[in-house]
Amino acid sequence: MTEILHMLSYHFMQRALIVGVLVSLCAALLGVSLVLKRYSMIGDGLSHVGFGALAIASALHLAPLAVAVPVVVVTAVLLLRLSESSRVKGDAAIALISSSALAIGVISVSVTTGMNTEVSNYMFGSILSLSRSDAVLSVLLSVAVLVLFILFYPRLFAVTFDESFARATGTRAGSYNMLLAVLTAITVVLGMRMMGALLISSLIIFPALSAMRVCRSFRAVILCAAAISVLCFLIGAVASYFLETPTGASIVVANLLCFAGFSLAGMKN
Repeated sequence: MTEILHMLSYHFMQRALIVGVLVSLCAALLGVSLVLKRYSMIGDGLSHVGFGALAIASALHLAPLAVAVPVVVVTAVLLLRLSESSRVKGDAAIALISSSALAIGVISVSVTTGMNTEVSNYMFGSILSLSRSDAVLSVLLSVAVLVLFILFYPRLFAVTFDESFARATGTRAGSYNMLLAVLTAITVVLGMRMMGALLISSLIIFPALSAMRVCRSFRAVILCAAAISVLCFLIGAVASYFLETPTGASIVVANLLCFAGFSLAGMKN
């Protein structure tokens, strides 16, 4: 207990835990809808776009989040438009945009700053290096995502389970799909500092899949996924601090163990 209190005495740990809990909560709530809509890999695609934007921002000495958030939001909207077209569908659209953005980011880094610590942090994650200004912006954006999700929860529920019926009842399904894409884009950019571009999709997918192993209703899955995500983040962050392991990887391992446990529990029911 003394060691935990000592860990919490550091300002960088306080910032990391506050931002991490909020981002984990956002990722879990959005992840349930994304998994049910078979669009869970959008997190992986948007993270590659985010890395490209962050690499360019670093090369131009601009504020990383201020550049990445609008770029990834626009990309999320474009991905949604492409996936709805008759020529480019779902996973193909994600692969098309994400690989292109990643290549542009790598080239930008190679011809300017090189693979420095800041760029590496966005690739592999390093929430402990979060600055105070980035932490404040992350908290504000996370709270905005949570408020919008709660406010439009009934509509998001409708377009998640039966989009055709939702359209028939007068729900503007396209607008709420767009809202889901934008909220996911913001969450992905915020989560990249914590998980890195290579691991951020796990923060979206694992809690939802774990909750679906034991819960049957949408609301139960949402609440369970949120609890799992926050708990796994806390376990992973604390384990990372004491074991000196990468934070993002530690959180993924915690989620993996949780998924294995919930899968076994679901088999017994």
